[in-house]
Amino acid sequence: MSDLLSGWTPAPPGHKHVVSVSLGSSKRNAREEVTLLGQPFILERIGTDADAKKAAELFGALDGKIDAFGLGGADLYVIADGKRYQFGNVRKLVANAKKTPVLDGSGLKNTLERDAIAQLDPLLNWRTQKVLMVSAVDRFGMAEALAQHGADIVFGDVVFGLGIDRPLRSLAALRNVARLVLPAITKLPQDWFYPTGAKQETSVEGKGTKYYAWADVIAGDTHYAKRYAPKRLEGKTILTQTITEADRAWMSEHGVARLITTTPRMGSRNFATNVLEACFVAMSGKKEALSEDEYLKYIREVGFKPEVNEL
Repeated sequence: MSDLLSGWTPAPPGHKHVVSVSLGSSKRNAREEVTLLGQPFILERIGTDADAKKAAELFGALDGKIDAFGLGGADLYVIADGKRYQFGNVRKLVANAKKTPVLDGSGLKNTLERDAIAQLDPLLNWRTQKVLMVSAVDRFGMAEALAQHGADIVFGDVVFGLGIDRPLRSLAALRNVARLVLPAITKLPQDWFYPTGAKQETSVEGKGTKYYAWADVIAGDTHYAKRYAPKRLEGKTILTQTITEADRAWMSEHGVARLITTTPRMGSRNFATNVLEACFVAMSGKKEALSEDEYLKYIREVGFKPEVNEL
């Protein structure tokens, strides 16, 4: 256990410390010092390259030593159409965290990302946009907001998550799939349908590639968007959250015209919603996820807005 924390240092006195333990690639690791509402933070991400055993051990080794955990590369639960669906195997993954709260970003996705769609309407005029959401059941707030703003949407959950060429073209269809599929999917290992470790570094062109050509905007998880993308994305807008400098370079190389992140850049990168949700919980002093109203209060106070990059 001690070898896991070799070279790791706790936050300086007076700082809050958030560590995101991720099943994703260790190439995306980061440690940044930021200040939010006068409170200094150390924000850290530790990738385990799809090693679930190592991730579980890290939750145990760091438990009680930091203020809040983020969980990356997996979801504890998804909120779809007002209902919460929990991943049983992921709950076991974080079971070693007995003292420190674990946040997966689900609560913040349902508030911050919904809010971001409204803020972006004057720029993008959603009624004029064709939007491909590569995966929507884990971002139901964004999906509902896009539908409410009149975007022409294809939800790619069945196409990309299940490998079946059945695009969903309405919120009603997405709700039906969520109701039918999520009770079964949440009993399976999440890496069956979400890229972890080395899979995050590889692309797979397939049945869904044609929907990228149709869309003006590709929205959703960065890894999903990159994994199934064609080689060229000229003129496209990418709407996502977690971005590193390597991701920015990838998008420029593929011809992406505009990159929009729902989370702001903090230090050298845009951290995932699990990190920001953990920040807000650490700031509150609570040991559990906050309410939607509490998240919105912090979003307003901090002044988070989507970051628009013309590439």
